[in-house]
This record gives sequence, structure tokens and C-alpha cells, in this order.
Amino acid sequence: MIKKCLFPAAGYGTRFLPATKAMPKEMLPILTKPLIQYGVEEAMEAGYDVMAIITGRGKRAITDHFDISYELEHQIEGSSKEGLLKEIRHVIANCTFTYTPQLQMKGLGDAIHKGKVLVGEQDPFAVILADDLCVNLDGDGVLKQMTKLYAKYKCCIVAIMEVPAEDVDKYGVIEGSEIEEDVFMVSNMVEKPDVDKAPTNLAVIGRYILTPDIFSMLENTKPGKNGEIQITDALCEQAKKGMVVAYKFKGRRFDCGSVDGFVEATNYYYNLEK
Repeated sequence: MIKKCLFPAAGYGTRFLPATKAMPKEMLPILTKPLIQYGVEEAMEAGYDVMAIITGRGKRAITDHFDISYELEHQIEGSSKEGLLKEIRHVIANCTFTYTPQLQMKGLGDAIHKGKVLVGEQDPFAVILADDLCVNLDGDGVLKQMTKLYAKYKCCIVAIMEVPAEDVDKYGVIEGSEIEEDVFMVSNMVEKPDVDKAPTNLAVIGRYILTPDIFSMLENTKPGKNGEIQITDALCEQAKKGMVVAYKFKGRRFDCGSVDGFVEATNYYYNLEK
């Protein structure tokens, strides 16, 4: 079983300034729960219990959130407010959290490579981008769906969704052949292609299962789009060897890295609670 899930969480969250000047974007709440906790709970549902987090300067709130606050616990003990900590207490009690910094913002590929010291070099691991909030009310969460698929194919798996053609330049885009319903063997991947050059409209979102050889691929990956080390470029090399599967997941994804997506997710979860 895959037990470790990596959370790249070192970015500045500039689209949410000034809110993210002192608060990590991963701690922005959808109702009363921060984005990163939704991601951790999705990983837990899929059977993961080691959460490896790539941090950066100003991210102390993340480590504090996944730790016991003795003063707070003491102040609300026995009150009606104590029940509000039930979910986070369960997370803390059942997971191990490890952290390492990404000192410079050199792209998602660099952040994942930094995670080698946390997830090791021998086993596959998952990656969740917390600002891609995913929900599936009709069954398994997205990462659990992907983990079941990994048991069948034993290779890198990326989650994909169809996007409007005019939006492909915001994503990594895959090209490949469908090998079973909603499952594609990837032959090519392009990071943020021009609209008229995109091979498809199948865009990669922030859920991955990666095999440990991705680290050697990343070590040999040169900076690409925007001068950053792109995980898409490393996966493209693996795809040439027939080692990457793309999965059109069941459920819904909210782009909470954008203000529009964040508001949409907030309204969605608010209506669920009503």
C-alpha cells in the first residue's frame, strides 16, 4: 500500500494578496476548515497516514494547525465549542506529519524533488495540491480512485479533466490513447501550451501518484516554462516509456488558487451544510 502523501505548500499565494501576506494560502478556509485539511482528509480516506509537507517562509500556521494547542484545548474543555475540534483531533491522532522547506520558488517539479527526503527513494507516493479542492459525493474521493487504479497499472498516474479549449494554456495537457473508460495511456504532455497548439483539452489537475524514479527524472529536467522545473516535463519523459496513465476522475474540482474558484467552493460547501 502507498502510505505517504506529499503536499507542496511553499508558494506565495499572490492571487490572494493581501490576505496571504501573513497567512499561507493553504490555510484559507472553506467555511470553517482550511484547504490543506480537506486535502489531508482526502489522503486519509485513501489509506495514507504519512503527510509530507513542503513548506516555505511564513508557513508556520500549517505546522501549528496540525499540532495540539494546549492553551486552546484547556480554554474550551467541557464547553459546547470542544466538539468543533473533533475532526482535526482525529487527523492529528491518526497521521504523522513531516516537513521540509523549499527555499526558492523553482516550480512544482523542484518542490516535489525536495520531498525526496520525506517520502524516500524506494516507494511510490501521492501528491496533492491543496488549492485544487476535489469532492465526490457519490463515492470514493479522487485520490482513493487513483490509488485503486495504481494497484492495477503500477505506474505514475495523473488526474485529468476536460477544460474549455480557451483555458488549456493554464494547465499541463496530456495526449494519449484511451485504454479503458476514462483511463488514458499518455504519450505526450505539454505544460501550458498555446491554445492553438494544445494536443487535447485534457488538463492535469493537482492529484498525482508518482513512482520513486521520478526523482532521477527531475534531477535531469531543465527549467522549462517560466524558468521553473516542471513536473509535466519529467512525466513526459516517463510517458515516452509507457509509464504514465491519466485518469478522468469522478467528482468535482474547484480551483481554489483563484478567487472565483474559492468563492465557488465556499458557496458549494455552504449549500451542502444547509
